[in-house]
Amino acid sequence: MADFSRPGSLYGAIDLGARKQALESQARREAAGPQAASSATVVDVTEETFTSDVIDRSVSVPVVLDLWSPRAPGSAQLSPVLEKVVGETGGRAVLARVNVDASPQIAQALRVQAVPTVLAIFQGQAVTGFQQVLPEQEVRRWLDELMAAVEQFYQANPDARPPAAEGGQEAPAEPPADPDLVAAEEAIDKGDLDAAAAAYERLLARAPGNEDAKMGLAGVGLIRRTADADPAEVQRRLQDPSDIDAELLAADLQMLSGAVDEAFERIIQVVKRTSGDERDKARRHLLDLFAALPADDPSLAKARRALSSALF
Repeated sequence: MADFSRPGSLYGAIDLGARKQALESQARREAAGPQAASSATVVDVTEETFTSDVIDRSVSVPVVLDLWSPRAPGSAQLSPVLEKVVGETGGRAVLARVNVDASPQIAQALRVQAVPTVLAIFQGQAVTGFQQVLPEQEVRRWLDELMAAVEQFYQANPDARPPAAEGGQEAPAEPPADPDLVAAEEAIDKGDLDAAAAAYERLLARAPGNEDAKMGLAGVGLIRRTADADPAEVQRRLQDPSDIDAELLAADLQMLSGAVDEAFERIIQVVKRTSGDERDKARRHLLDLFAALPADDPSLAKARRALSSALF
């Protein structure tokens, strides 16, 4: 069954705060009225509409992302099955279809290696999926597990459950986004990490405790550290137990893939078996990764206890 305890980020470190930002976007959309928040069960997505049709929408309903190509025979087999099975949920899930030939940047961002690929997006995160043509009963079983996991998430996090729609009520308007946050997001969209970091730093200079800026800056740092990393080379380097840098880079890659607890545990093990400058380097690296998550993320409390135990 899918696990939502720490879903992987859809765009890796580009937005480790995707859930929080998506919640804010959803509030703004709902403030426009019930019609703005409602949508069809099946939608065709482009690079221009991906954020609104997939990320924002996934806050209130799981989105099944069908990455297909007219050149792939498997897509012609799987897409109608997905439409049928998702349609049977009665609106409790949405099917979003992406033609990867027409929208290659989406496929690149999601690291899609072959089509058809199916991903489940929930709370702004890619949480589970598969990459082959499955028979209808297997697709239905996969979706049932997804919906069950969604319900388990809401039971464990009741405050995250969207309120039932009430006709005639309008959601309170959200305050305008900070201009430096907007500038950072626009810079990231353009691939300008230096400008994004500068915008986050400006915001932190004005508001040192701003969590969005801290998370964004940490995410930019994570992107920079892993930009040229070759996972196979990192795996080879890990054969040398003295290569601390390889362990830290491996943790960064795990963080990008959504394996947050595993990334934290890897560095904590380095802290346990090192001393002096190496131990301090690992400790500071772990704190950098901590900064990439919301302060109330459950993985942080667990990792902080483990780090304290390792140090003392």
